[in-house]
Amino acid sequence: MELDLQLIKQQVAHVTEELLKVANLKAGDVFVLGCSSSEICGGHIGKASSKEVGEAVIDAILPILKEKGIYLAVQGCEHINRSLVIEREAAEKYNFEIVTVKPALHAGGACSVAAYARAEDPVMVEHVVAKAGMDIGDTFIGQHIKHVQIPVRLDLKEIGGAHVTFVRSRPKLIGGPRAEYPEA
Repeated sequence: MELDLQLIKQQVAHVTEELLKVANLKAGDVFVLGCSSSEICGGHIGKASSKEVGEAVIDAILPILKEKGIYLAVQGCEHINRSLVIEREAAEKYNFEIVTVKPALHAGGACSVAAYARAEDPVMVEHVVAKAGMDIGDTFIGQHIKHVQIPVRLDLKEIGGAHVTFVRSRPKLIGGPRAEYPEA
């Protein structure tokens, strides 16, 4: 599959902006990214990792989130137990469990490696509770999204050869038949 890294960057930036509009994130919130560069390249998850694709994805998403003061958490693959790269400041602020591992191309994935390299003070954490996220390549990020999770439909369904999905969260609705709720 012929890849256009500029197009990938444009697509990632576009859907990030669109998701942020729908998800209503604020400065200090956490956004989780799951990404298979192998799937973007048209391969099978974990079998065709691309350093260049991982860098393109992170280089597209990170400036958008930084400008808004939103923390990026990048989920690694199962070889590092789906731990996530995040800034130490966020890990400490939210008391996320820091673990000892450093992502590698074939043990963590290309996006984790790129995020780790571009972070100011990167740490790896076992789990986060993010308010929204993007999953490129069906990496399954739901375990890191706050309840209640709501799928978000955007205009792009694929980035490169990878299926892409989006999710936001909202507070739980509680009460009974007489309860009233503000718009979420």
